[in-house]
Amino acid sequence: MRGYVLSIWNFFDPFYFFCTRLTFPPRTGTESNIFRVRLTKYKGREVVLTDGTIITKNDILVKIHLHNVKLLRELFEIKSELRKAKILYRHVQESLPGIEHFIRNSSFSNEIKGIVGITHLNKSCERLGFEIFDISHPIYKWFKVFAFLPIEILSSANHSILNSLKHQTPKYLFMSRNTLNKMYRI
Repeated sequence: MRGYVLSIWNFFDPFYFFCTRLTFPPRTGTESNIFRVRLTKYKGREVVLTDGTIITKNDILVKIHLHNVKLLRELFEIKSELRKAKILYRHVQESLPGIEHFIRNSSFSNEIKGIVGITHLNKSCERLGFEIFDISHPIYKWFKVFAFLPIEILSSANHSILNSLKHQTPKYLFMSRNTLNKMYRI
């Protein structure tokens, strides 16, 4: 059943990609970047990052989206959750230099303060340079919980819907442009 759902998702993914104005940043090596990105104006509460970067409403950020259908297809046959986590970590680590390159070459380069993403996969993110913040707006938080539910169900055969709702809380991931430059500039 999961294979059929992934096939349908894979079919509709190009339409989603087009409608959301996403783009692929470059990636060094042979594989494509695991992220799809777009510029966005931040609409959340003020956030102060550890390097002193202050992100306020209407600041320009690069919104990162994991290419979920690509990841799910790659991880489909893998049973070990630890192995899946290692593969995801490697993909993110190898893709972040492309995000830095995308920002550096953007026509809005001087205005971009950093990157933002929303995910429930936030373990070990600090080692990659991200800072994790709770989503403070309760309606938006529950919207994201339900939006990520299909991905959670497809990615793990061991989780029930109730278990996913209990243990998976989406969070904001931020990384300042300075941190991105220090860690991932090519």
